[in-house]
Amino acid sequence: MASTSAASGSVQSVDRVFDLLEVMAVAGGSLGLSELADRTNLPPPTVHRLVRSLVSRGYARQLPGRGYALGPKLIHLGESATKMIGAWAAPHLSDLVIGTGETANMAVLDGAMAVYVAQVPSPHAMRMFTEVGRRVHLHCTGVGKALLLQLPDDTVRQLVGRVGMPAYTPNSHTDIDSLLADLAESRRRGYALDEGEQEVGVRCFSVPVPDAPTPTALSISGPAARLSIESADHNAPLLQRVAKDLSAEFGKGTVGG
Repeated sequence: MASTSAASGSVQSVDRVFDLLEVMAVAGGSLGLSELADRTNLPPPTVHRLVRSLVSRGYARQLPGRGYALGPKLIHLGESATKMIGAWAAPHLSDLVIGTGETANMAVLDGAMAVYVAQVPSPHAMRMFTEVGRRVHLHCTGVGKALLLQLPDDTVRQLVGRVGMPAYTPNSHTDIDSLLADLAESRRRGYALDEGEQEVGVRCFSVPVPDAPTPTALSISGPAARLSIESADHNAPLLQRVAKDLSAEFGKGTVGG
């Protein structure tokens, strides 16, 4: 992971710090100094200096085995960012609720899981609800599949392999080849579908948000008896339009602004 400071006009030391944090996040555990240097293409003395600064400020921690991992101070930043993103995304999700009548969600990739970062509920008495901040498996949820659509198959195998493929319902995928075939079909038609794979009787349509800074997905979900498969002709284009609107705002750097 090489920094692009010269091309972008950004500050090299800041880019390097974020490179280190992102490498630690992707690793999902601790990394030694030499591993951090290899993965960021930075000299070990530079990595050591930057990591020591992160440790001193609580954004990284040194473990007994001399490995480094993300620090607890990032939790507060993540919580604050989640609240700001949720408030910023709410008008777009409201457009989906108005256009479909169903609960609208936004989720991002969090390690090998999806995490919900925003939701606007359906006005119906019978509706789907999930807590913002809830982490769910990728293989059996609409948002999870829409996140996986954005990744190469080898990366999908790695992520799913880290957490497994538990069967929440008889419809859940339980082998990787079946999931990959589903993802291929989803890419072809332009949206992901959860057919009661996490909860019996619930249907979910989901699409990726293109060019987001981290893999991001939008979804609508509701009772399968009300949210018919035929409604995809209306709902999928609406999801795609709202996803493009969100993408445009990401590109302008207006998140939380």
